[in-house]
Amino acid sequence: MLWPATLIGATAGFALASIPGAMLGGLLGQVLDRRLKLDSWSALWARLRGRSEIASGDLLFVLLGRLAKSDGRVQAAHIQQARSEMKRLGLDESRTRRAIAAFNRGKAGRDNLQPALAGLREERLSAERLLRSCWQMAAADGRIGEVERELILQWGQWLGFKPAQVQALGAGYDTPQGLAPARGNSYSEALKLLGVTADCEPATIKRAYRRLLSKHHPDKLAGSGASPTAVRAATERTRELQSAYNLIRERHGFR
Repeated sequence: MLWPATLIGATAGFALASIPGAMLGGLLGQVLDRRLKLDSWSALWARLRGRSEIASGDLLFVLLGRLAKSDGRVQAAHIQQARSEMKRLGLDESRTRRAIAAFNRGKAGRDNLQPALAGLREERLSAERLLRSCWQMAAADGRIGEVERELILQWGQWLGFKPAQVQALGAGYDTPQGLAPARGNSYSEALKLLGVTADCEPATIKRAYRRLLSKHHPDKLAGSGASPTAVRAATERTRELQSAYNLIRERHGFR
């Protein structure tokens, strides 16, 4: 990681007052780097060119707009997915207009997203929700292209995630159809996969799903040094579990 203002401050300070000046200049530069979240020359360049900082409430829709436009054309499915996000968040009329503006801003692709994403490193749950929404947008048109995939992986890195963790957050969406099918895509097979029956209470189904999801989570295998093949198998299992749970949840009518 590079702290540009720190380097500039130390260099200028040394030129003016030798070592003491370098120490003072570096200290002042570091304060500026941390305050403005400058961790690369590109971040500094964006600031110098006058690019406005992305407000936290706008970041999600800026990212979604960038993804929607990444393959050259925004489709109706992308717009519908953005509307679904607005509905999920319960945005009022004013905030909806702002979200639409942020989505259009994202389509333009002129923002340096790294500082805004790096600022969420300590907010793990928020970062995970952000990446899941990105996977959903990428899959909205029925397939996830390489450009979309690379964007999400890059954003995940800036958020402090490992590639395997970012891929795991896309489980259930990161497939050619955008939604992983349960085995046979049948209700009975979904019940069998989760080890529950049709008369189980929602709480029992949720516990079974969470237990299996924890057991087969690829992050655990990756952290324990498992082979890439084992991690991929766990990722596929996670997709199947999520698809099965969604099918059962829809049939039983609970969240």
